[in-house]
Amino acid sequence: MSRILVYFAHPGRRYSRANLGMAETVRHLAGISFVDLYEHYPRHDIDIEAEQARLLDADVIVFQFPLFWYSTPSLLKDWMDLVLEHGFAYGEGGEALKGKALLCAITTASPEDAYSSDGFQHYPLRTFLTPLEQTARLCQMRFLPPYVLYEALKASEDERLGAHENGYKRLMLGLREGVFDHEGAQRIDILQARTLDAVLNDEEARHG
Repeated sequence: MSRILVYFAHPGRRYSRANLGMAETVRHLAGISFVDLYEHYPRHDIDIEAEQARLLDADVIVFQFPLFWYSTPSLLKDWMDLVLEHGFAYGEGGEALKGKALLCAITTASPEDAYSSDGFQHYPLRTFLTPLEQTARLCQMRFLPPYVLYEALKASEDERLGAHENGYKRLMLGLREGVFDHEGAQRIDILQARTLDAVLNDEEARHG
């Protein structure tokens, strides 16, 4: 059984329509440690040693956040700047995260078709995640295709939110139980609730 560590980063979480539901769906699952960064560090006074200890005890690290200006919310960036130290996460002697997996669970305001060369955002969503993917590579981690909910503000109106939350739980269970197809995932750019069958190969994980 893999140990999963979820970092939830949403500065306006009490107003969230999607991220709070996602968080509540997975935060109490066995084998999952859940950290609400803005609750733990409202003044951004990050405890580096405590966070590094959490990372050492995990096999899969999940960053759950809404896409803010094509990047992460500021506290998650501060966390990375401080916690992923030279000699710990990268550089000489920095192999603490080697072999672990990094997954981003992201919500966006724009619809899916906005993220293309012909769309409003001009680039695929994965392009905006390049810094996170390179961070994982530098830390010798496996960067998994992100789990994405597009047009999150309307997801509850068109009934996509429930399916997305259930899919998030399926994904966490599949990673926990070791039935996630890491090799096959490398051929996929984006994960969504409707595409999870491509990377989960166990009925128990599929049905929670």
